[in-house]
Amino acid sequence: MLNDYEVKLAKLKGGFVWHTHEAPDELILVISGRLTIQLRDGDVVLDPGELFVVPRGLEHRTLADEETAILLLEPTGTLNTGDEGGPMTKAAEILS
Repeated sequence: MLNDYEVKLAKLKGGFVWHTHEAPDELILVISGRLTIQLRDGDVVLDPGELFVVPRGLEHRTLADEETAILLLEPTGTLNTGDEGGPMTKAAEILS
């Protein structure tokens, strides 16, 4: 944790659910692989070392054709599926 933010590392492959985070912005940095962030009006494609900030309230989903490692920076307690919920929701874990 950094101040009131969580720094999360994740490995992705495949597509995720469309979702929105109403309150927080979400910073996504690609460590390895290639990540597509799908937005309703177009895609953002990121290679290693590139980042994108998904503004609060913007519906999006991630897509990785190959295993992709990312770093996420978002406020503590932010659900990975935002307002969508469902079986892919990961409960917040606080490490001390």
